[in-house]
Amino acid sequence: MAITNQKGGVGKTTTTVNLAASLAAAKQKVLVIDLDPQGNATMGSGVNKSEVGSTVYEVLLGQKTINETKVESKTGKYDILPANRELAGAEIELIDLEGRETRLKEALSIVLHDYEYVLIDCPPALNLLTLNGLCAAKSVMIPMQCEYYALEGLSDLVNTIKKVRGNLNPELEIEGLLRTMFDPRNTLAQQVSEQLQQHFGDKVYRTVIPRNVRLAEAPSYGVPALYHDNQSKGTLAYLALAGELLNKATGNN
Repeated sequence: MAITNQKGGVGKTTTTVNLAASLAAAKQKVLVIDLDPQGNATMGSGVNKSEVGSTVYEVLLGQKTINETKVESKTGKYDILPANRELAGAEIELIDLEGRETRLKEALSIVLHDYEYVLIDCPPALNLLTLNGLCAAKSVMIPMQCEYYALEGLSDLVNTIKKVRGNLNPELEIEGLLRTMFDPRNTLAQQVSEQLQQHFGDKVYRTVIPRNVRLAEAPSYGVPALYHDNQSKGTLAYLALAGELLNKATGNN
């Protein structure tokens, strides 16, 4: 599942790390792939991005396999394919390579049977790295804030997903839209939330992620919120989201 939105600061990495930890706590085997050169998902998983031997960069260039590169997030209890600033150079190097959009998909095919969930944290841009994420994924989760410009950006992203499905990955579908950093006292947030539900129906997750201090603090400790404060509203929301996904997978809506 690719977790993507070309808009920055909407909670993509927070969602990737906390959903991974929540699924792992539910006894699922999870792999997180950090496709963002900022390496925030790597750091938020308690892995020092400047000390890793190799990263997703080498995997995309075909120099290393995922099994040679992944590390265990001891704080999140899942595996992670780390990223750091090196990855920024991959954009240019990938351009001349054969099958440049499907490098991640090929690398993943060897390890897919080892995991129940693979969560791909995409960078906040519709670039070649995000395209690799979308080509490797079966579905897309779109975290978004309920604010004025959100719907505008969403239509661009939906069009991109349609193009990828038409040209590169016919399996790709929108798994769901996740409302993040939600403040129920904000009238505009309520209005945008209602518009989303009218337009996308059951593609909008029932779970809403609130604006929460514990969620914001947890990355600075290198732990998912579940292991920072397991009773915080943010933690409970991501546990609920994991439950929603698991129920969907088993057909119990």
